[in-house]
Amino acid sequence: MLKKYIPNTITCLNLFSGCLACVMVLRFDQLSGAFYFIILAAIFDFCDGLAARYLKAYSNIGAELDSLADVVSFGVAPGTMIYSYLDAITNGNPIAFIGFLLPVFGALRLAKFNIDTRQTTSFLGLPIPASALFWASLLPVIQPYSEANPIICTMVVSILLLAFGGLMVSEIPMFSLKFKNLRWKDNQYPFILIILSAVYIVFFAIAGKIILSISFIILTYILMSILQKSKTDER
Repeated sequence: MLKKYIPNTITCLNLFSGCLACVMVLRFDQLSGAFYFIILAAIFDFCDGLAARYLKAYSNIGAELDSLADVVSFGVAPGTMIYSYLDAITNGNPIAFIGFLLPVFGALRLAKFNIDTRQTTSFLGLPIPASALFWASLLPVIQPYSEANPIICTMVVSILLLAFGGLMVSEIPMFSLKFKNLRWKDNQYPFILIILSAVYIVFFAIAGKIILSISFIILTYILMSILQKSKTDER
């Protein structure tokens, strides 16, 4: 039946969107254009799993294809954005190649996820789409202001890159937004994140930098996950 091919087709659209994000950077030097294609890839990444569950069209090849698509869309594409950003503000300094550590860490993250049976209802380590969305929303906004302080910006981006790489392969528990019920007690952290996300979107929309809200949402998600872990360890 044709319905069994629908989830994999959506996954391929995720992969195609990631490729177009790379084209936007390398051919047109458009970080903002790459951002929109990575957003599109994230939508397809969400929908393929949804379609697989709804149509009961699970397959081993679909799981492998999903990881391969994610390496491109959420690893290579944002890594290319970081490379292009650093290459521009440092006038071709080789330090720009550090951007490609992102797909390396991303691939390690996905390989680890695929063989880890503990990550069914939550995550261990930062999910690769979250990392990609952080970078894709941050770089287009800060690029116009970076040439005035290239050394500081390069240092900050490099440190953040290594931090996000470490988070992806870490054992830090990260909560998911999968709701088993709507009780506050059982979903306190996801509900708080949703409320803060709405606040960020409104604030940055008023400031004319709405895409930057995504970076703050991802940072808040990371901090809340770490806070949740610390509270769990205290018990």
